[in-house]
Amino acid sequence: MSFFKKILGGLFANSSELLGPKESQYLPEKELPIDEEFTFNFKNNGGKFLYCETETEVQDTFVSILMENDWFETEAITFESNLIPMLKDNRINYNHPKNPLFLLTTCESLIADEGSILFSSKQVSHLKPLELPNNIVVIATTSQITRSKSDGLREIKKKYQTVFPTNITTFKCFEPSKDDHFLNYGSTPKNLYLLLLEDL
Repeated sequence: MSFFKKILGGLFANSSELLGPKESQYLPEKELPIDEEFTFNFKNNGGKFLYCETETEVQDTFVSILMENDWFETEAITFESNLIPMLKDNRINYNHPKNPLFLLTTCESLIADEGSILFSSKQVSHLKPLELPNNIVVIATTSQITRSKSDGLREIKKKYQTVFPTNITTFKCFEPSKDDHFLNYGSTPKNLYLLLLEDL
């Protein structure tokens, strides 16, 4: 046995002793925290993730997105009155736009186990994914992350209680598919930016 193998072999033997007994292969896999799971799956789906600690940072990041894509003084749509000032401040036309370049919106939930975003008619009105602009900018908070789609639907039920929104849908395809897998048929990929505001 060579000198290096003796040294390295001894090192590895000692380190394995320090680690203790191996975990059983029959134990369930450790669950990631839901924020980490969402971030991993969302990026894996091709989404652009931008973490913000303050409202000011959200505004600054939005301006950076506009600069990156040259969207100043263009047209956009939003179905939420609380987001109109962000468009107004950047001279973006939102009154009956003929050719909106992007949708500015919030969402209902962020679904960790599939890295998707849950919307309803409150955010996308009656429009189907194909009818929305190719570019979407979503503003959400860390408290909106849920483990699964059923958890997200429960949050909708709790939030609206009696008058439920319609057109409940998830988006999880944020770049063109690299393969022709049958599960991807009918999906409409969107160039999606997520501005995630820390609120926990």
